[in-house]
Amino acid sequence: MAAPARRLLLFVVAVAGALALPVAAEIKKESFREDPRSSIMFEKFGFSKPGAVRIIVSGAAVSSPVVRPDNGQLGFFLLSDESLLHAIDEAQEGPTREKRAAATNGGGEDPDGGSVSAGCVLNSPYVKKLFTFKNLKGGHYNKSFPVTRPDEYTLFFANCAPEALVSMTVRTEMYNVNADGSKDYLPVGQAPLPAIYGFFAFCYAAFLAAWGYLTLSRDRVSAHQIHHLMLGLLVARLLYCLSAAEDQHYIRVTGTPHGWDVAFYLFQLVKGVILFAVIALVGTGWSFLKPVLQDREKKVLMAVIPLQVTANIAAAVIGETGPFMQGWVTWNQILLFVDVACCCAVLFPVVWSIRSLRETSKTDGKAARNLSKLTLFRQFYVVVIGYLYFTRIVVYALKTVASYKYRWVSILAEEMATLAFYLFMFYTFRPAEKSHCFSLDEDEEEAAEMVLREEEFEL
Repeated sequence: MAAPARRLLLFVVAVAGALALPVAAEIKKESFREDPRSSIMFEKFGFSKPGAVRIIVSGAAVSSPVVRPDNGQLGFFLLSDESLLHAIDEAQEGPTREKRAAATNGGGEDPDGGSVSAGCVLNSPYVKKLFTFKNLKGGHYNKSFPVTRPDEYTLFFANCAPEALVSMTVRTEMYNVNADGSKDYLPVGQAPLPAIYGFFAFCYAAFLAAWGYLTLSRDRVSAHQIHHLMLGLLVARLLYCLSAAEDQHYIRVTGTPHGWDVAFYLFQLVKGVILFAVIALVGTGWSFLKPVLQDREKKVLMAVIPLQVTANIAAAVIGETGPFMQGWVTWNQILLFVDVACCCAVLFPVVWSIRSLRETSKTDGKAARNLSKLTLFRQFYVVVIGYLYFTRIVVYALKTVASYKYRWVSILAEEMATLAFYLFMFYTFRPAEKSHCFSLDEDEEEAAEMVLREEEFEL
C-alpha cells in the first residue's frame, strides 16, 4: 500500500472514530462477505473502570485477485479519544511518523509473529493493536482483552493488504467490570439512562392522569377531538419512556435487550407520528376553531406521516446495526433529511393560520377575538421553532462536545425540553367552555381594533 494511501487510511480511521456517536454496547454479531473496505468501525464504548473487550471471529477467509494477502496486515485495534489527535497528526505528517513506528516495532516486525507494513494503521504507536489474522487458528479466534485505563475507545478492523477481500463473522462485547465482578454493558456516559427514562415515565403517567381527568371527566363537554388525540400522544410517550428504560436496563445487565428494543422502536414510531400530527392539527385550529381541514392542510398530514415512518425506520436501522454496516452513512443522511423535512412541513399550518387570522380580522368585525387568536398562534409558532431547534441542534451539539462520561446530559436535556413543550402546548390548548384567550369584553374589542390597525405582525 502506497504511503499516501496508508496515511489517508489512518486519517479516515481517526476522523471516523471522532465523528461516531456512542451507542448502547450490547453484544453485537455481524457477518461480512468479501468486504473490500480498508477499515471497519464497530462501536465506541466509554470505560470508567477496568473493563474488557471480547472478540470472537469465526469463518475468517481472505482473498485477493492481485497477490496473496499477508494476514499480518489485517487485524483489530482500539483507538482511544486521548490518542485521536496524535493519530491525526501522524496521518498528516506521514514519513516521519512511519520511520518512528518502524523503529519502534523493529523495522515493521509484528510482535505477534506477522510482518506489518510501517505505514499500516495497525503499526501506529497511537493505537492499541489487539491481534492480526496471523493469530487465527483455522479461521477462528476467541479472546478477551483487558482495558485498564479509563477512556472512550473505538473498536476498528483494519485491512492494509492490497485489494484484499475479507469474509468473517464477528461477535463483539465491550463492558465495564463492577466491584462484585459483574459485567456492565452500558458505557459510562449512558449508565444513568434507565433511571432517567424511568423518572420521565413517572412524570408522563402523572401528566396522563391529569389530562385524562380533564378531558374525560371534568371538561368532557368542552373537549374536542384534538384533545383526545393529545391524550393518545401522552399514552405513546409514556410507553416509549417505559420501553426505553427497560431496554437500557436489560442491555446494562445482560448485554441484550430481551425484545424490549422492538417495543422501543414501535413506540418511538407511534409517538413521533402522533406528535407531528398534533403539532400540525393544532396549528390549523382543527376541531376547536374549525370542524374540517382544508385540502392543503390534508396534504401536509399526508406528507408528514410517511416521512415520520421513514425517519423511524432509518433510526431503527442505525440503532440495530451500527457503523460496520456498509450503508450506515446513507441511512444517517436519510434520517437527517427526513427529520428536517418533517420539521419544516409542520410549520406551514401554523403560518397559514396566522395569515388567515390577520386577513379575517380586517373584515369580520371581531378584532379583539382575532387578535387574541393571532397572538396565541404566534406564541405557538415561536415555541415550536424553539423546541425543534433545541432538540435537533443543541442536543446534537451536547452529544458531540460533552465528555464521554456525561453523554447522558444530552438525553436529559432532550427529555426536559420535550416535557416542557408538552406542558406549554397542552395548557395553552386545554379544553374550556370559555377560553381566557378567546373571550373578551367590549373595551378589549375596541382596544384590539386599534392594535390591528396600527401593528403589523411579521413571521
